[in-house]
Amino acid sequence: MLRRKTSLLAATVLVALPQTVLAGEGGGVFDWVRGDWKLIVGATGMVAPDFEGAKDIMFSVSPIISLGKAGPEARFTSRNDGISFSLYDNGAVRAGLNGQIVLERNSNDYWQLQGLDPVRWGAEIGGFAEVYPTDWLRLRGEVRQGVRSHTGVVADITVDAFKDITDSVRISGGPRMSWASADYFESYYGVNAAESFSSGLSEYDPGGGLKSIGFGGAYDWKATEKLTTSVFAEYSRLMGPAADSSLVKQRGSPNQFTFGLSAAYRFDFSM
Repeated sequence: MLRRKTSLLAATVLVALPQTVLAGEGGGVFDWVRGDWKLIVGATGMVAPDFEGAKDIMFSVSPIISLGKAGPEARFTSRNDGISFSLYDNGAVRAGLNGQIVLERNSNDYWQLQGLDPVRWGAEIGGFAEVYPTDWLRLRGEVRQGVRSHTGVVADITVDAFKDITDSVRISGGPRMSWASADYFESYYGVNAAESFSSGLSEYDPGGGLKSIGFGGAYDWKATEKLTTSVFAEYSRLMGPAADSSLVKQRGSPNQFTFGLSAAYRFDFSM
């Protein structure tokens, strides 16, 4: 049991470089290093499905590590946001580069996956854009290409309404929707003839399409100027090629619930 839990440990690393790096401004290539920096460290504990599409849930803990230059912060951020590097920001519209770390899915860790090919660790790299039509609403889209873990394309759309109850408390929530290409579904939900023979699952050759729809919300409390805590909950319903997979139908569930708590502390320093 412990081996299964530790296999899900992951670090979220955010490195926010200023735009002067791209523009080549300043006296040298590495002048952007000088100035004020912030390091955020913390941890997230959550109860979530064993793997995407699983019926059973487990508790896992993962670290939060965020390093970046001090400066204007995004008006709203969500735990669903990928690692982001803003190239354009006028207050109402923000866009730039985006990525996510993809953890390994080892078929030896869960009996439901035995006989299926493992999904290697890797990344998804692409771009994002977000719009603030009002002071309390954010619409965000991400499109990412899989690297190493899979060769598919994933697109996510999230809508979040947020409100500051007090100077230190914010609540937020809204719908989520995700699409993926056939190559993505093949890696996570496909079952070829050899895998079917080894696993006992029915053969399944998915196409691309809608991956999931759902809703998520969070309660954020800024306990001190540097310490922030958050309670969050997410529900997603697998759709289309994911829900039709023999893995989900025979051994999993299209209903995916996540509950968690996180705490992070910010350290300020200069270089």
